[in-house]
Amino acid sequence: MSDWGGLLWLVLLLVVNGFFVAAEFAVISARRSQVEPLAEEGRRSARTALSAMEHATLMLSTTQLGITVASLLILEVSEPAIHHLLDVPLGLTGLPEEAIGAIGFVIALIIVTFLHVVFGELVPKNIAFSAPNRSVLLLATPLVFVSRVFKPVIAVLNGTTNGLVRLFGVEPRSEASSTFTLDEVATIVDTSRREGTLQDASGTLSATFEFTEKRVAEVTVPLARIVSLGEDATPADLERAVAHSGFSRYVLVDGSGEPVGYLHLKDVLDLDDDETDRPVPAKFVRQLISVFSDAELEDALATMRRGGNHLARVFDAQGTTIGILFLEDVIEELVGEVHDATRR
Repeated sequence: MSDWGGLLWLVLLLVVNGFFVAAEFAVISARRSQVEPLAEEGRRSARTALSAMEHATLMLSTTQLGITVASLLILEVSEPAIHHLLDVPLGLTGLPEEAIGAIGFVIALIIVTFLHVVFGELVPKNIAFSAPNRSVLLLATPLVFVSRVFKPVIAVLNGTTNGLVRLFGVEPRSEASSTFTLDEVATIVDTSRREGTLQDASGTLSATFEFTEKRVAEVTVPLARIVSLGEDATPADLERAVAHSGFSRYVLVDGSGEPVGYLHLKDVLDLDDDETDRPVPAKFVRQLISVFSDAELEDALATMRRGGNHLARVFDAQGTTIGILFLEDVIEELVGEVHDATRR
């Protein structure tokens, strides 16, 4: 092979090495959530990209095989060509032949290493990192084709690797992780807000993540702060309470101050005039569900929604009632303060 032919092979092998490097990082870095919509639209390259992402370890075996073979061939083919081309200018120095050979080898090795690292590794890696979704759509199809051509060899390499990994007590995975924990999502949102790519002026997103960590006791209104009525309250008593405080729901308590239910204003609006001075009929008294003070707030919300309850009795570890949980207060933890125009 001529020296110039060796240089041509160097360029070609650098392109091949760069392809496998870029494909490797593209498969790992691409976001499945952005590729899936394209696949649903019928885009063939997107479907192939999803397949590659679902078989990530197989694709990585393919890229590593390609990178290794290309790297070995680069050194084998290009170094002698560059070394031989350097013999002429180095021969003009008058140095001994042994010295010229050693210097030529070192210079050729430096040149080949520089070209390999920069153009065969770093440039394609940075491109794939900067535009992972576009890269995977472009490179997945040829990568999958190569993996099918060399399937027997890659299957042996992949199987051997998985067996060795299991010896260390780690179960191999075929697909790169595309899911996130709640803490990871919160970190992503916080980072995006700082970078200015996500707006959360109302604080709703941040409140949602904080909501999942809150306990019922943090939102409970103590009994001492509750505007309550006696269990024998009349519609007239309810009307006076509404006129004074503006609330539409009132907790009923027995002689010992223990909550026994609650009334909603709309339930007594249609009562006859002769019933306004008599205790509200039992059928209009709504039941209070009970929730543990240390329970997660989101679990309490789910319980209240299932039963259609706007109020809940909160009890501690000893079973003692410590306050009332209002649905409105729970919702405010998610969306911010809700202003009630009727509240006094």
